[in-house]
Amino acid sequence: MLGRPLAIVAFALAAVFTNGLRAENIAPGLKVVVLDAGHGGKFPGAHYGNVYEKNLTLSVVLRLGKLIEEGMPGVKVVYTRKTDKELGATLLDDLQARADIANRAGGELFVSVHVNAAASTAARGVETLIMGETPKEQRYNEDALYESNREDLIDMSDERTAAIVRAYIQNLQFTYGEYSMAMARCIQNSYGKAGRHLRGIKPQLLRVLYATDMPGVLTEIGFMSNPQEMAYMKSEKGQAEIARSLYNAVRDYDAYLRGTQLSDPAGRETGAAQAAAAGKTDGGAAAATPGKSEVRYAVQVLASPKRVATSSSQFRKYRNKVKQYDAEGTFRYKYCVGEYRTEEEARKALREVRKSFPDAFVVRCSGGRIVK
Repeated sequence: MLGRPLAIVAFALAAVFTNGLRAENIAPGLKVVVLDAGHGGKFPGAHYGNVYEKNLTLSVVLRLGKLIEEGMPGVKVVYTRKTDKELGATLLDDLQARADIANRAGGELFVSVHVNAAASTAARGVETLIMGETPKEQRYNEDALYESNREDLIDMSDERTAAIVRAYIQNLQFTYGEYSMAMARCIQNSYGKAGRHLRGIKPQLLRVLYATDMPGVLTEIGFMSNPQEMAYMKSEKGQAEIARSLYNAVRDYDAYLRGTQLSDPAGRETGAAQAAAAGKTDGGAAAATPGKSEVRYAVQVLASPKRVATSSSQFRKYRNKVKQYDAEGTFRYKYCVGEYRTEEEARKALREVRKSFPDAFVVRCSGGRIVK
């Protein structure tokens, strides 16, 4: 059996190539959603008294699955577990098994549900995690997760592992990163409408997201260590509301997909853009002014359904330095730093931008629009 760092490296290499082959799986509207109830069986997760994380997550996931099955009949729901059981002999095996279920099912969205805990009983709120690395993690793995969940994180202390994982994350941003972020925003917006305290969206080196070949998020539905949130999550009312919030987020994400993909279901350039890419006009002659549709590269830092002033403090050190681009779908306004002739130049800039925006990624743009 491979040692843990080597096993992670081996999987990372496979994941990079697989992602490159399956990026076209993002199609108009959702068809397969994979729901993952965190922990299970001999891996209970966090627990307080006789309440276990594994039971809370399962209850919410089963409710969420039922809502999707009834409200979105065109969507197939796949569960990584529907009972209290572990899926592997070790926690590492268990996490990989969840990803394997999702990948074999041809999942188009992976939603993993977990419950948070902290040393302080004052900690509260909901947060949603996507695959990525924060500046703090570049020194050591984030301490925000409860100690009992430490095995859920990828250990980046091995330089060879870290190099492969970071290469994979860059590849991920080109294939599924924007979609994972869109789903995370849908979840947090839905929580906000339900009156929950929002802790935001955070990049995190989570094994289960690393191993799934599709857009994916892990959402923490509250803190077991907070008495008020514990009571809420234990209650029928609380579980129903949490499941409803997640269901609404899935519906919003489905609408986002349809909005971004309806005119371009295969992710290809169409019409004049396609002709320009082929170097021809409608008449079949060589394009006389290819520069007008030249594809360039930029570093995206924000996507929004509404216009945001480029002078907004949201852009931090890049205030008045970002450029607005248009795109299809709910999050139609994209805000980017720089514009570069080559992908290599954009990637060099990306390293600096990520010091302020850890989840920034490179996009293709042409004529003031983001292109696939």
